[in-house]
Amino acid sequence: MATRRDFADLDSSDEAVRATCDDATSCKRFATSKGYWNDPYIQYFSRSVGERKAPEINRGYYARVKGVNHLLDAFIQKTECNCQVVNIGAGLDTTFWRLKDENLLPKKFFEVDFPTIVARKIHCIKTKPPLSKPLIETHSTDSLTLDAHSLNSDRFCIIGADLRDLSNLDEKLKKCHLNPELPTVFVSECVLVYMTPSQSSNLVRWAAETLHTAMFISYEQVNMSDRFGQVMIENLQRRHCNLAGVEICHSLDSQKDRFLKTAWEHADALDMMTVYSMLPQEDVARIERLEFLDERELLQQLLQHYSICWATKDKLNLGLAQLAF
Repeated sequence: MATRRDFADLDSSDEAVRATCDDATSCKRFATSKGYWNDPYIQYFSRSVGERKAPEINRGYYARVKGVNHLLDAFIQKTECNCQVVNIGAGLDTTFWRLKDENLLPKKFFEVDFPTIVARKIHCIKTKPPLSKPLIETHSTDSLTLDAHSLNSDRFCIIGADLRDLSNLDEKLKKCHLNPELPTVFVSECVLVYMTPSQSSNLVRWAAETLHTAMFISYEQVNMSDRFGQVMIENLQRRHCNLAGVEICHSLDSQKDRFLKTAWEHADALDMMTVYSMLPQEDVARIERLEFLDERELLQQLLQHYSICWATKDKLNLGLAQLAF
């Protein structure tokens, strides 16, 4: 039987996980301020550029953003925008606005996160016209609903939910008209690692069983059993941030196995050093001129401890298994 202390530990761990949302937002804000990539919307979710981040951190976020966007955009283009995006653990992500600007907006874009983070994001959208105007421009009916913990318009939906409670998540997504017949891409960035292996497996199995044509893009740690990985774990533990799913981050194969064992037909995975080497090299050369990097070896170590894993199932035979770098 769970004790009061067990629940207190869980609350503390959840709070530490929620704090990673601000870490990611401040890192992205700083990197964009230095010119690593363009994001005119991140400023509305982060009050200031904040303290300087190390060049290897900025390059790591550049690889993360470009890598995830490459697969996401490839899926949307493959379906000719006749699809859905579900960003789980979305935090203060700005992808909806980027896709609208680039004429890549799917039929509907869903975001899910803890209710407290969702409330902050909705408040930002309500009070900042550069965020609310694009949302209004894509809404044509009278059905827009908005409260403290949810937003649902024709093309954009934000849901406050715990990803470990799948029945509640399923109910809320269906209420907001998630269409099981539409090709759907799930995006997960440093989310599954904070869940136990059984919880994350249940989530990706639910996704596979709910949608017959889908892709799941997961960015998170890998190669965590070596000394560098152990130091990463210890640093997070000092912040009361427990990587409950770290055993699945043992290798690229263990990342792929999570999907192959839960009804996904095909899975691939690359560490981020490999992804970095496969990004358009002209742009990589541009960002490498932005800041001097004293020790390239440190960047290599960092990127070798993160990965992108993507899985597909393709009843409509769209050729999703061919999507890659």
